[in-house]
Amino acid sequence: MDELDSLNVRYIKGVGEARAKSFEKLGVRTLRDLVSYFPRTYEDRTVFKDIGSLIVGENACVCAVVATQPRLSHIRKGMDLLKFKAVDGADSLDVTFFNQPYKRDSIHIGETYVFYGRVGGRIGRPEMVNPVMEREQDSGRTTGRIMPIYRLTSGLTQNFVAKAVRSGLDACREQYPDILPARVREESNLCSAGFAYENVHFPKDTGSLEIARRRLVFEELFALSAAMRLMRGRRMEQSGIMLPECDMGPFFRSLPFELTGAQRRAVDEAVSDMTKGERPMSRLLQGDVGSGKTVVAAACCYAAWRAGRQSAFMAPTEILADQHLRSLTSMLGALGMNVDILKGSMTAKQKREARARLSSGETDLVIGTHALISEDVEFSDLALVITDEQHRFGVDQRSELTKKGDRPHVLVMSATPIPRTLALIIYGDLDVSIIDELPPGRQKVDTFAVGEDMRERINNFIRKLVAEGRQVYIVCPMVGEADTEQAPDAPENLKAAEEYAKKLRDEVFPDLRVAIIHGKMKPLAKDETMKAFAAGESDILVATTVIEVGVDVPNAALMVVENADRFGLSQLHQLRGRVGRGKHKSYCVLFEGSGGDTAKERLKVMCETNDGFKIAEEDLRLRGPGDFFGSRQHGLPEMHIADIAGDMDVLKQAQEAAKRVLEEDPELTDPENSKLSQHVERMFSGLASRLN
Repeated sequence: MDELDSLNVRYIKGVGEARAKSFEKLGVRTLRDLVSYFPRTYEDRTVFKDIGSLIVGENACVCAVVATQPRLSHIRKGMDLLKFKAVDGADSLDVTFFNQPYKRDSIHIGETYVFYGRVGGRIGRPEMVNPVMEREQDSGRTTGRIMPIYRLTSGLTQNFVAKAVRSGLDACREQYPDILPARVREESNLCSAGFAYENVHFPKDTGSLEIARRRLVFEELFALSAAMRLMRGRRMEQSGIMLPECDMGPFFRSLPFELTGAQRRAVDEAVSDMTKGERPMSRLLQGDVGSGKTVVAAACCYAAWRAGRQSAFMAPTEILADQHLRSLTSMLGALGMNVDILKGSMTAKQKREARARLSSGETDLVIGTHALISEDVEFSDLALVITDEQHRFGVDQRSELTKKGDRPHVLVMSATPIPRTLALIIYGDLDVSIIDELPPGRQKVDTFAVGEDMRERINNFIRKLVAEGRQVYIVCPMVGEADTEQAPDAPENLKAAEEYAKKLRDEVFPDLRVAIIHGKMKPLAKDETMKAFAAGESDILVATTVIEVGVDVPNAALMVVENADRFGLSQLHQLRGRVGRGKHKSYCVLFEGSGGDTAKERLKVMCETNDGFKIAEEDLRLRGPGDFFGSRQHGLPEMHIADIAGDMDVLKQAQEAAKRVLEEDPELTDPENSKLSQHVERMFSGLASRLN
């Protein structure tokens, strides 16, 4: 292990024990972490202006002479003001510092300083409040240059982080992190690692910053692409027990409906993997809400059963497991398959009996939650593992279930539409099947983005629907008011589920049955609330995004989303998918917040299309990959600098370069690729072996 990984950040000049703990909150523990802690944005402090040409509202640097003695005023407890004037010729600038009395002794009349800040005041009387300030002879340290702006946490300031990074770069000047093979760097016309790290943190100019950033973005995406190709290559080398070819005719004929072309294609691809391939299936089945992924899963279970083997189907919640039990028993039970369930809320006796049926081979298909990965769960002959809503599971959980069999086939299902480019990154170790058409009869949900002026009309519409026997979801972005207080950018009108549900019960709909569900409730309480709503025992369910993926309630005909601009488009699409699942005409109402023109543009997309894949592409364009990478439960390392939405051209170049390297050196054993190989292992920390 080199010093980049062995040297703890607390030993970096000027850091120490206390601030090392603050850095640790940001994921910065080693010298490598520190120099790879890239700025989130930059301030261009190179624009100098005369005082007379300052414009209120702009940021600028001003070189001026202190003209008056700094005056310290004690306004009230906890509030001190330090004021003085600075001049350049006939024009003057009022400068004010809040709660920085110590500055008085270091500011001297007649000396020239450079001030950087936002211009306030009025025309002819400009002012700056708490500007960055340094003596003219020191200019270039914090003014007159492009300054990095880092994400912070308590105990750290921008100046301190910048100084720590400077010390870190100086400490590793002879061994900057450089994983790119020399040939790749030359072919892709990339700068050296030293230039990149120096100029991404402390750029000489905008051109140097762009050159540095491109190199580091390329490197990050190149390493990720290489890691995913390496994992895929190792998986393709594995042998597994292939199932005998299966006549799927009886299964298809037993269904009370015709499969869509996309469903039939997905079944053919998956069953072919299981019966005709030379390695175990490892496939992602991606389909929009209501596209019919479950019938594809059922077809795979049928093929395993016809071969005399068992299948396991893991769902993220008990209520979803119950739902799958009903639908899969309906499809497969009539064919003679024994379908069982195993979940945490079952009694000890029920669990014991279910485990006995599994280990004896009596159960052909078991549906369950995390209970399936318990140590005491044993299968007789597990050949197929299916995970539903994969983004809700950690990679380790999927891996634990596959270990219950001898390299079983794996089908991963997701109803979260992901743009194809992004899917290849997130699920690069899997083959991909996409169900891109909805079954006949699946209705379009009419969607409207409205302002607060429509509140009374929407409330009346809710009353009308409930009077007709329908049910309503109302989704809030926060659980309680305490959560809104913790959100520094939260607008005043941000709805919190607990308080809003109380208001609806007490003031707005006192005659209706209002229930609440959110992520801080215990799992059993959540399940009971959701089951009661599904059974029609409540009219309105106030919720957070905990219901984004959940049970079918065909009677629910309206989805209302409060502060809709606080959600990603893909989240909104998932929420909208909770309605329109029955025979009743359904609607989605998105209350606009205070997000401005970009938010309005995003909500307009929701009103114009019900196509989840189009929405996902637009979400990626407008919002970036945060929605897709947010949970990190897919197991990928965090992106430090790359923005997949904005760096698509670099991504394609990096993918091509990684492909060429691994075609020539599939296991990265060439000495030229040794640093890349080590980096891949660091990135995934053994993930590759767990996934394969």
